[in-house]
Amino acid sequence: MYNSRISGLGFYVPENVVTNDDLSKVMDTNDEWIQERTGIKERRHVIKGTDTTTSMGVKAAQKAIERAGIDKNEIDFIVFATLSPDYYFPGPGVLVQRDLGIKTVGALDIRNQCSGFVYGISVADQYIKSGMYKNVLVIGSELHSHGLDMTTRGRGVSVIFGDGAGAAVLTREEDTSKGILSTHLHSEGQHAEELSLIAPGMGKRWVNDIIADVDSGKEDTSYFPYMNGQFVFKNAVVRFSEVIMEGLQANNLGPQDIDMLIPHQANLRISQFIQKKFGLSDDQVFNNIMNYGNTTAASIPIALTEAWEQGKIKEGDLVVLAAFGSGFTWGSVIIRW
Repeated sequence: MYNSRISGLGFYVPENVVTNDDLSKVMDTNDEWIQERTGIKERRHVIKGTDTTTSMGVKAAQKAIERAGIDKNEIDFIVFATLSPDYYFPGPGVLVQRDLGIKTVGALDIRNQCSGFVYGISVADQYIKSGMYKNVLVIGSELHSHGLDMTTRGRGVSVIFGDGAGAAVLTREEDTSKGILSTHLHSEGQHAEELSLIAPGMGKRWVNDIIADVDSGKEDTSYFPYMNGQFVFKNAVVRFSEVIMEGLQANNLGPQDIDMLIPHQANLRISQFIQKKFGLSDDQVFNNIMNYGNTTAASIPIALTEAWEQGKIKEGDLVVLAAFGSGFTWGSVIIRW
């Protein structure tokens, strides 16, 4: 029997900082309005012609592999989580394998949006526990900025999201009292359209439909993301609480045992609600959404890496990862560091 443990972490964000005041110059919004609703002060946006979803993932992965103390060719498998791939197909997993110059290992792409990294960790953990692989690279990377409606019409969504990438190397651990103790995954597809980007998609509106409408002068917003904000918020606080408790109870633990909670950085108000509900101090919850916005599949690995870099996670700590997002999908990871 094996466990998996996180042996290396890394993250990368573009240098281009976009503040709330910057956004107020292109849409009807302001710093107070954004901070009050989301807690976000600034985010990073890729400058066109520089980074891509894959290149950011590669940079994060290089740091994670170096910190894991292994050679890149000791990676047995790649898991890449994103909603913003470079291409419609193929996915970025194989592009990372190519750009890192890793041997011909398998590469899996995961499309679970805000829960993507948690799902990816779960997949990697099971591969390692089964004995199939020893070292699995898990990446979460997102390039949102090129696909957002940067006008007043889209401000309810566009002010929230930022670009960036995070990565982790999971390694076989023979001491089953350490590492990833359990993972817990859920979905509820009946609410799929409440947080979605409908087009282009094979089922309803494909590229030629969009082009035809544009050519005929029709306004089309189907290729911009849509979010029913209040509905998503109400579901998120419930599912976050449920899946954290599910993970704790599966390991005969309680909220008092948590040393560090790393929630998906969706909205600072959601994190604060969960913190209060579980009676956790500021030192027990790590938030960085104020600096990076919501980076979807990248948010947990970026936050986890920063928390570790700042010495907020120590050996023996109980670390809980939790996410909720489009799908709806949600999940948690319970880790003995």
